Amino acid sequence: MPETPQAAVVTGVPALEPHLRPESPGETVAPYGKPGKPLARNPFLIGLTAGMGLLTAWTLAQALVTSRSVIVLVVVAMFLAVGLNPAVEALQRRRMPRRGAISIVFGAVILFFVLFGLAIVPPVSREIASFVGAVPGYVQELLTNPTLRELDSDYQILTRVGDYITSGGLAQTVAGGLVGAGAVVFNAFFSGVTLLVLTLYFLGSLPSIKDYLFRLVPNSRRERSRALGDEILDGIGGYVAGNLLISVIAGVVTWVFLAVLDVQYALALALVVAVTDLIPLVGATIGAVLVSVVALLQSGTLGVACAIFFVIYQQVENYLIYPRVMKRSVDVAPAVTVIAALFGGALLGIVGALLAIPVAAAIALLIREVVIPRQARL
Repeated sequence: MPETPQAAVVTGVPALEPHLRPESPGETVAPYGKPGKPLARNPFLIGLTAGMGLLTAWTLAQALVTSRSVIVLVVVAMFLAVGLNPAVEALQRRRMPRRGAISIVFGAVILFFVLFGLAIVPPVSREIASFVGAVPGYVQELLTNPTLRELDSDYQILTRVGDYITSGGLAQTVAGGLVGAGAVVFNAFFSGVTLLVLTLYFLGSLPSIKDYLFRLVPNSRRERSRALGDEILDGIGGYVAGNLLISVIAGVVTWVFLAVLDVQYALALALVVAVTDLIPLVGATIGAVLVSVVALLQSGTLGVACAIFFVIYQQVENYLIYPRVMKRSVDVAPAVTVIAALFGGALLGIVGALLAIPVAAAIALLIREVVIPRQARL
């Protein structure tokens, strides 16, 4: 007789995997018992499954909303890393190690923020100190005003203000305001430090991140996907570099103009113009209004001169500087640029407006290189 294979039936039980075979006839076949029948597809089970799916989707949506600030920080950090990468690669082409190139570029970014703080904080502190010192004089002027005296005799305004101050209500309001302002400053400082650290990490590991993401693409499409991805990243880097260059030009020209007119805090106001000029559509106007108002407080003539200067300069920037700087990085129609900036600003505020234009350029590139050729072949 031929030998019975080891995997043959044992007491009528079909052949099992080695770890499930019983060593003796009386031993249990499966370690966790015999599997039961599948659950019946009844309406209750279907409804329960659908409800759990909706609950899971709602929980994920709430998690995304709750972590929105963190997601924005990560996206902005990646955007800045991609924007600073061309400068790093330019230094690498001069036979400099990547770590050294990153140190130089990142050091320049930190130096800019330090200079910005040194230019902004002292004049703001002096203005606040002078205002606080002038408050008693303003109070005395109010007390000697005949209209205020008449109102006080009718409505006891000064008496109520004095009661409010002596009762501690003013102290509580000021303390609450100081605590709130301190919390805002601390959150802004923490977010800024976190953004710089994330940008540094992303900038250092950007090549490995790119390689890992491209390996997720099927091998048959990897080469074309890498080419399109590199083109998109180069466009984002060119946009960031071009935007920074335009802001630097605006700041330098504004500083020279304000210095010639002997406007106070010319350097600080020029830095404000450079920073606000980074914001698409409305940034240049915001900076112009702020500088014109500050100059107007010094002299009516200076305010009018600044307003005329910014009107002329914005025309030069919009029709001469911006097209020449951006023509090699962002190939987007002006109407699409405006629409993208409006949508981005509505979704994420200033951050969305900054990211909208390169995102629109990336979408336009994909449509031009992928969608249109595919439609032409149909």
